[in-house]
This record gives sequence, structure tokens and C-alpha cells, in this order.
Amino acid sequence: MESWIKNPELAPQGRLQLEWAERNMPVLVRIREKYRDKKPLEGALIAACLHVTKETGVLVRVLRDLGAKVMLAASNPLSTQDDVAAALAEEGIIVRAIRGETPQQYFDALRYLASAGPDIVIDDGADLHVIMHTEYSANARRVRGGTEETTTGVIRLRAMERDGTLLYPVIAVNNALTKHMFDNRYGTGQSTIDGILRATNILLAGKTVVVAGYGWVGKGIAARARGMGARVVITEVDPVKALEAVMDGYEVMTMNKASEIGDIFITATGNKDVITLRHIEKMKSGAILANAGHFNVEVSVEQLERVAVSKREIRRNAVEYRLPSGKTIILLAEGRLVNLVAAEGHPSEVMDMSFANQALAVIRIWGGPRLPVKVHDVPREIDEAVAMEKLRSMGIEIDVLTEEQRKYLESWRG
Repeated sequence: MESWIKNPELAPQGRLQLEWAERNMPVLVRIREKYRDKKPLEGALIAACLHVTKETGVLVRVLRDLGAKVMLAASNPLSTQDDVAAALAEEGIIVRAIRGETPQQYFDALRYLASAGPDIVIDDGADLHVIMHTEYSANARRVRGGTEETTTGVIRLRAMERDGTLLYPVIAVNNALTKHMFDNRYGTGQSTIDGILRATNILLAGKTVVVAGYGWVGKGIAARARGMGARVVITEVDPVKALEAVMDGYEVMTMNKASEIGDIFITATGNKDVITLRHIEKMKSGAILANAGHFNVEVSVEQLERVAVSKREIRRNAVEYRLPSGKTIILLAEGRLVNLVAAEGHPSEVMDMSFANQALAVIRIWGGPRLPVKVHDVPREIDEAVAMEKLRSMGIEIDVLTEEQRKYLESWRG
């Protein structure tokens, strides 16, 4: 098995990046310290399809230190940090990822992992899970279990479970409270705004920012944009989430109406065709489009490409399209994850909790009783252990129920 990376000479810078991330990931480091001598993952071959960032590098190192052999591929063609990939490859981890890889190269890397016959599959978006099931089903039947990092991936896996095609159990790490309440909200919220600002250097104060979707990701983006002085408009298809947005103080309207007033549009729904040509044609000249959803399907880039009379890269990760009407539209990061393409992804502090859940879920899969073949939530005790360890790392203590209080809460008598 061999790594496929951009440049081995980038490894020294990658090691510095890993060091920087690790100092801000105390929960994951604590898991390594706790289990290093026990080697609970001894003998496990893990195939991981994740964004190849410094934070992912810390996770991969921890899994290796706990006894596993790990292979890593990118979960997005533009999210790989080539210096981190080089550093991991230098340490003997199989890495198949280069920033800017073609779709063919992206899927070839996933096939490489699937063909190796992994015992555990870690995924971010479910592309590797799907390839295991559709092209390497014999290998999939031997998989002990998997994990899934994202909302989009969990949706796909639940669809597979409903269809009766799921071949191994998967723990939905995304559904852990210490994942989506913090990673999705605070992590994506901050890193999305970071990506937009790095790509444009615009002032958010006074701008109208349209956020499509008011799930945890949308909530985080909306809060950060409002905190920087933007007027925030929410679009939604879920009446409960739309009502929540209203009561959180945001304007709520259809994308059809919002397209006429927005300066910046950020999609965060996990669905396709959220912004299409009919919306784009109503937008102001110079409107900026960005996507924070996992796949590049939320903004219809194909329609934009088809009607544009010209396009040019006006800044790094910012392409200006000129429409037949003469107005221009700015698309960031090719419609892919703007926080990972134009910035560095989530801060290490929130990925600490997400990847702590990943590590503990993998230990549970390899060392515990075999799980039934379905999509499982992260056990509550793992969620609470991660939260408690994070609080300890921050120097925070909390109260503990007395025995009398516990009995009171468990009794119906009052």
C-alpha cells in the first residue's frame, strides 16, 4: 500500500500544523493517554474518508497509537491540507489525498480504501459507505462497523437502512449532542464566516445575509453573521424551524423573495437546488453565493455556468460570472464547502469533541459486542463523558446531584 500526496517536502510544515491542532484538542489527547497502553484497536484496519485537515490528522494519529492501522482519503476534493497529508504519510499512515484532485481521482482514492477490506469504516458524507455497499459488497459484509460524521451522511445511511441495503452497523457520530450542538453550530458558524471573509475581505456590517436552512449549521452561521452587524434573513421549508428563526429575531421569507434583497447567500440545508437560475436572475449585481452544506449541489452551479457569458477568477476562491443582463454574480469555492476550501475548516477546539466521539465510537465497535445492522446513535454515556472531559480541560466544575435529589427525580410521588 502506498500514499498518494502532493509533495513529501511539505511534511515539516504539516508537523507544525498537527502540533498546533493537538494543543487545542485536550479531550482527544486524554483518550490517547487513557488507552495507549491497552491498545484497544490492535489488529483493526480502519478506512477513513474525512477532510484531510490538521484536526483529522490528530484523530488519525490517536487511532494509530491505540493499535489500529489507518488509511485516509479526502471527503472533499478541495479540502485537503497538503502539508498535513505529507506529514501523516511520512509517519507511515496511508494517505490518498491531494487538494484539487479530480472527481475521478477522488473516487479512485475511495475505491483504494474499499478494496483493502477494512474492518471499520469512518466516513464524512457517506461516499465511502456507499462505494463499500455498491462496488465492494463482499468486503462490506466483513466490516465490523462504521461511523458517520455529517448530517448529510446520516440521512443517506438511514435511507439505506430503510431500503434494507445496509450491510453493517453505523454509529451516527453527527447525532451526538457534543458533536452537532458544537461542531455544527459554533464550528461551522465561525469557519463559514471565516471562509467568506478570506475569499472576499468584505465588511459584513450593514449587509443582508441570506441563510438557507435553520438547522444547527444555519443557526451558527446566522448568529455569527448577526454578531458582525449583518441583517440576517432565513429561508426554510420546515415550519417548526422557520417559526424558531422568527422567534430568534430573524426575518423569514422564501428564497424567491430573499433573492431580491440579499447581498450574500449561504446555503446550509443538505439538499439540492436551493439556489437556482430563477433566484440568481433576481439577485443584485455583485451578489455573493457560498455553500456550507456537504456536497456542491445546493447552488446550481451547472445552471450558472450554462447561462454566463463570461467568468473570471477575481480573487482566490472567488469567481465572477457575468450574465446576459450584464450583472455579475460571485461564486465562492466552486460551490463547495466554503469553510474548508477558502479557510481551514472548524477550529480545533470543537473538532476535539467531534473526534473524541469518533475515537470512542470506534473503540466501542472494535472491542464491544457486535452491534445490530442499523444506524445507531452515540450512547448517552459517551456524550456525557466527552462533555465532562471538555469542561475539565477548561477548568470548569459543575454540581453533582445528591442521592436524595436523584431519587426525587426518579420518583413519581413527588
